[in-house]
Amino acid sequence: MIIRARVIGCAIVLWAPLILAACSAEEAGPEPLRAVNVVRASSGSNTGQIAYSGEIKPRYETALGFRLAGKIVERLADVGDVVKAGVTLAKLDPEDQKLNSQAVRSRLAAADAAFQQAKSDLERYTDLYEKKFISRAEYDRRLTDFNVTKAQLAQVQAELAVTENQADYTRLRADHPGVVTAIEAEVGEVVAAGQTVMRVARTAHKEVAISVPENKLGELSETTDIVITLWARPERKYLGKVREVSPVADPVTRTYAVRIAMVEADGEVNLGMTANVYLGGIRQADTVELPATALFQQGEKTVVWRLDSDTGQVSAVPVEVARYFEDSVAVTSGLTDGDLVVRAGVHKLFEGEQVRVLDTRKP
Repeated sequence: MIIRARVIGCAIVLWAPLILAACSAEEAGPEPLRAVNVVRASSGSNTGQIAYSGEIKPRYETALGFRLAGKIVERLADVGDVVKAGVTLAKLDPEDQKLNSQAVRSRLAAADAAFQQAKSDLERYTDLYEKKFISRAEYDRRLTDFNVTKAQLAQVQAELAVTENQADYTRLRADHPGVVTAIEAEVGEVVAAGQTVMRVARTAHKEVAISVPENKLGELSETTDIVITLWARPERKYLGKVREVSPVADPVTRTYAVRIAMVEADGEVNLGMTANVYLGGIRQADTVELPATALFQQGEKTVVWRLDSDTGQVSAVPVEVARYFEDSVAVTSGLTDGDLVVRAGVHKLFEGEQVRVLDTRKP
């Protein structure tokens, strides 16, 4: 009896944990549903502004270079210098041009002496021919010599004018008032004719260079007014107008370069400043604004989780983003008025998962 009691006691001890585990398993319920915050989509169309960031650029920027080759011996301007029209910016070594001028002047003296001699001879032979002392052939020969020396004198005079111009070309002068934006050759460097030495930008005409995506080019013709502000002075506003739209897209960014001319730009507008261009009066398409955290990538598509209020399940819906803001986005397709969209924790959900709504907010 004692042995049987011990056996029964050991069996109870061994089976007790299994019995308790079975009871715990029966008492444990299903896992709780994941709680999510959602936003209710609300679409609408309105007339607003489209903003682009750009840089202040000169409308005219000239690359200046010498008209002849030579060695730079002096540079009289630096980057940022404001120059007037006609001021000398750099000089070439003038010795070769001086020697050329001296040689041409010597030839000019010889040509002038020959011309004066032929002129005197022609006057004497003209008198002799009129008195019938010489033949017509002799007179024609003297007349030909006179015409030849006269032409040679004119030729050398033209050559002298060219050499004098070339001597003046050893000085690089500003064609118009402006500011020096770049120096591309230094003293001691031998430059070729036409090689860029400096760049001078005119400060009278300024504009903003922006890049516009190909699907937004139509907005340039739709805008009714353009306002430009400077990042350094946001309180100051300038009117603008579209001056130029590039006919070819940039091969890297696939955007089009656009120049917005500034109307009545004052002295506070400096080249290179950052500017914002606002295109006003544009009729925007129907959009839904969502928090940026609601978006995620699924392959090559941008999608959001849409919640079915009847079943409590989420499903991935591809959307098309029209614009990006600081912490939100504007969506133009994929959603309709009243749709519930999960606003956070989107990477933890899966297709068809049932969730419970923790909070519903406006976008």
